[in-house]
This record gives sequence, C-alpha cells and structure tokens, in this order.
Amino acid sequence: MGWVILICAVASAVFLLIHCATIAAVAVRLRRSGPIGDGADALPPVTVIRPVCGLENFLELTLASSFWLDYPRYEVIFCVAHENDPAVPLIERLIAMHPNVPARLLVGRSTVAINPKLDNIVKGWHAAKHDWIVMADSNVGLPADYLQRLFAVWDAECGLVCSPPVGALPQNFAAHLECAFLNTHQARWQCFADSIGFGFAQGKTMLWQRQTLEDRGGIAALASEVAEDAAATKLVRSSGLHVRLARAPFPQPLGRRRLGDVWRRQLRWAKLRRSTFPLAFLPECLCGVLPALVCGAVAAAFAEVSVMLTSLSIIGVWYGAEMWLARIAGWPASMQTLAAGMLRDALLPLVWTAAWLGDGFDWRGNYES
Repeated sequence: MGWVILICAVASAVFLLIHCATIAAVAVRLRRSGPIGDGADALPPVTVIRPVCGLENFLELTLASSFWLDYPRYEVIFCVAHENDPAVPLIERLIAMHPNVPARLLVGRSTVAINPKLDNIVKGWHAAKHDWIVMADSNVGLPADYLQRLFAVWDAECGLVCSPPVGALPQNFAAHLECAFLNTHQARWQCFADSIGFGFAQGKTMLWQRQTLEDRGGIAALASEVAEDAAATKLVRSSGLHVRLARAPFPQPLGRRRLGDVWRRQLRWAKLRRSTFPLAFLPECLCGVLPALVCGAVAAAFAEVSVMLTSLSIIGVWYGAEMWLARIAGWPASMQTLAAGMLRDALLPLVWTAAWLGDGFDWRGNYES
C-alpha cells in the first residue's frame, strides 16, 4: 500500500512540476521579448505571402496589418484559389488603399499537394521577387515589427523561423475555449520546446531563405507530408539546420466561435500531428490536469487524506500558474478563460483518442483521406 501511495504522489508531483516549469520558462522567454524597432535598414527585402480562403472574423484587420509593417523593403502577395472567393473585393480594396506598399493578388490553385493551403501558396512562391519569403496565414495579425522579430532569431544554423498563434479578442465562450487550446497549452509547449533546442514549425508564420527550400526540391517539397509545417520541420532538420521560433507569438483575433468548429479544428490538428510525428504525439494523452489530479486523488485516498482538499490544491496550482502566464503575456485571462481551460483539459483525452480513430482531414470543406 505504501508503494502505491508513493508512486501516485510522486507521479502527481512530477506532472505538476513539469507544468509549472514549462510555464516559468515561457514566462521568462516572453519577458525578455519586446518591440524591435531599429535595424530594419540593414535587413534584406522580403516577400510576404498571405493565402486567403473566404471571409473570417477580423479578416480586414489582419489583412490590413500587412500594409502597416515598419519595414523599408517588402512586398505583399495575396493568394486565393478561385476568382469568386468572397475575400477578393476586400483584398482589392486594401491594395488600392495602400499604394505605397507593393502588393498583388494572385488567383488560381496548383495541384502539388492534398493540402489546399499549400496549393494556394505555390503561385505566390514562384512570383516572389525577393530571396527572403514569409508565409503568413490570413487570420494572423502582423505587428509593425513583425519582420524584425522573425529576423531577430535567425542565425547561421537556422533554416526556418516560425511562430505559433495566440488567440486574442474572444467574444464568446467557444472563442475562450480556443484560446485555452492555443495559448497556455499549445503555444506554451511549442515555445518551451524551442527554448530547449527542439523547435518545430508552425504553419501560421514561416520565414524562409528561398535557397534553403529550393536546394531541397522547392516549394513542392512541402507536399511530402499532409501538413506543410510538418514537412518543413523534417526538411530543415534533415539538412542539419534548426527551426527557430519568434520569441513571442503573434495574435490571431478570434471574435465569435462555435464549439463544433473548435472541436473539428483541434481534431484535425491532432490527426495531423499523429500522422506526421506519431511518437511525439503519444505522450499528448498525459497533457492537461487529469493525470496529476487522478494520481493525487489516488494517493490521498490510500493515505486517508482528504481527496477533495488534495484535488482542489492540484487544481489551484495548475490553473493558477496558467492564469499567471496569461496575465503577464497579455493574453485573455478571465473567469471564462479559467472555465475554458478546465473544459479543454476534459476534452484533451477525447481529442487524442479520436485522432487515432480516423485518417480523414477536413480543410474548410475540402475533405482529404
């Protein structure tokens, strides 16, 4: 009996320690980051490619941010797959409103991948005028020092700079749930992995030096995996280079969300992770508060200590640390955030299990198996 108590107590403590240690490491990382306003004149010209598909919440704001970069030499290429895409009039209007920034809209879809976003990007890659190219999803807001912050982490051993998104401006509980997944869970783990030298790509933002990709098969090489960021990670690592992350993530304004859409998006991403990095995906079943809570409750029960008090203590430490990180990072941090974090942790085992039960991927109505 004593061994059961010891093993469960130690396991619970280890889960809590890992949780708090990753939060502390990311908090230090974020506090060391900040606006980078100087030095842009010494940086190379850049092409920013923004794939767009349909109308999204805050789309005008995020696309308009493409024209507000404090950077002397850059162009913007907007890519849509079809000429009747409802975002086309908005893009054309934004281009006309900002004649001081070189910008183009390209229409058409290649067929190099099962990933429709990559097919949409291909034409932009080939049309880019500059040797440094950023792929930036349409729903990510670009701060004025966006490009400087990407170049700030580039070095001789780097092959790609990325950044996970963090949810911002949630307007209902489902959006807070998406923030709970994106911010103190996924962005935290990805930033921590980068901090200890295991950075991996995130397709929301990717800065390439053109030759790095061209030497390894060009843009079509990213079709080797169902997700372009997974292919990018493997390509860069196989070249003996590293994937770096910007020191602080960039915001993705959410607005209103539907719970079903949040579930489907998280399930799609989980399936992609399971398909492309199955060994790394395996321990995801241990994420969230449940393992620490179950182990702590079992230890308390066998030790004849209050299970309720033990459970409340674990919950308090777990979510108190998350809320602290959200507050110092400037991410949403309210009672809705707290409740959403608890629901997220209840859903994590379900998402993980469901990811093993099917291989189909649904990209905005484009279903691929």
